[in-house]
Amino acid sequence: MKKQFEQMMDGLNDVEAFLAGKKEGFRAHVPQEVDVKAIRNRLGMTQARFSDTFGFSLVLKQHSTKARPANSANR
Repeated sequence: MKKQFEQMMDGLNDVEAFLAGKKEGFRAHVPQEVDVKAIRNRLGMTQARFSDTFGFSLVLKQHSTKARPANSANR
């Protein structure tokens, strides 16, 4: 268990260094679409619990659950 913790901490330290501009070479993959409802259902969470767990407002969560094209603008 200690080895897993140390590996996670190494990764978090790398992220912190990257965000501080001290480390380069990271790439972020942002998918075109994210099926929030499917993720929430797979985790067995209510909208409220999902929002609380991951730090989203419930209103934002409810809005993101509705199917719409990824490039649609908020009006």
